[in-house]
Amino acid sequence: MLEMTREEFEELVAEALDRIPPELTRLMDNVAVFVEDEPPADDPELLGLYEGTPLTERGEWYAGVLPDRITVYRGPTLRMCDSREDVVAETEVTVVHEIAHHFGIDDARLHALGYG
Repeated sequence: MLEMTREEFEELVAEALDRIPPELTRLMDNVAVFVEDEPPADDPELLGLYEGTPLTERGEWYAGVLPDRITVYRGPTLRMCDSREDVVAETEVTVVHEIAHHFGIDDARLHALGYG
């Protein structure tokens, strides 16, 4: 398995977030991004997870709720990648994928766009 500290991986996630166009990040609302070492035991190969209410599903009722949560998992990403460059690329794909869920884009469309 490729070695990378949690701090290094968190920096890669931050850099991936920085590459999201500002016109999109301005539209993001009530969402927080986290890095965890491992995903839930029932899905050990999960690279990222979006939990919350997509922007497309929010209505007048949406107020006073906890932020949506995007989690990027370090362990499975490092296990599937062969080089630091692979980790950078996979982290960026994962971050874009989970942010797209925040915007209401489903997995089928993301796979069609190459963010599977």
